[in-house]
Amino acid sequence: MLEVVGISFKHNSKIYYFSPNNNKLSKGTKVIVNTERGLQFGNVELENFKIDSSKIKSSLSKVIRVATKKDEEKHLKNVEDAKKALKKCKELVEKHNLNMMILDSNYTFDRSQLLFTFLSDNRVDFRKLAKDLANIYKTRIELRQVGVRDKAKEVGGFGSCGRELCCSKFLCDLDSVSINMAKTQNIALNPTKINGVCGRLLCCLKYENECYREYSKTLPKVGKKVETKDGEGKVISVDILNQTYRVELKDGQIVEVDKHESN
Repeated sequence: MLEVVGISFKHNSKIYYFSPNNNKLSKGTKVIVNTERGLQFGNVELENFKIDSSKIKSSLSKVIRVATKKDEEKHLKNVEDAKKALKKCKELVEKHNLNMMILDSNYTFDRSQLLFTFLSDNRVDFRKLAKDLANIYKTRIELRQVGVRDKAKEVGGFGSCGRELCCSKFLCDLDSVSINMAKTQNIALNPTKINGVCGRLLCCLKYENECYREYSKTLPKVGKKVETKDGEGKVISVDILNQTYRVELKDGQIVEVDKHESN
């Protein structure tokens, strides 16, 4: 077992595990951590806890220190400077006539790297853009292409349910969602019903998928022949959450069976 803390670098962004480095850290504490990109200013989302070492796929980076007032001031300046860089980058994109939409920009805490994320339907040759940005900001430039789900998270909006998009409100990780999840939940495979504003499968399909999978194990599959109190028949539909299923008997009669009552 390893002791870790969960840290994020932006609001509602992915949570990463770090070694607390002998620090007892409470939620909301601002910290400086060492990452592959360099030093980063982060926020503790998950307090010290133990986790099975087998769940950690790579070596843990460490929390360097709890952020000081001076660190927070530097971070805020980095945020403001990144906003200015974002505006400049958009101007350069237009100048070079590149087919890309710049979504966000951010500095590492030590300003060793300036990262821009962008959306594009195709691969983009941004070498001239990167060179111009490097000449202006005198640091390592990275341009990272992201998908439409990341764009929806960044832009925000409202879903067909009438509520604010889950991805922009509280989802930290944009996990993969498969069409099998919709099938497991007996949802009609209508793109207008199962796709979100980003055009991809709804993130909420994943929320109850495990529950549906467990509940469906206790029910017969559609097409299976079963015995009921009214005789033998074939299952024509199932209601997973209510734990009932409909059976068409040999004489054409349709009966509804409650799984709990049938036991």
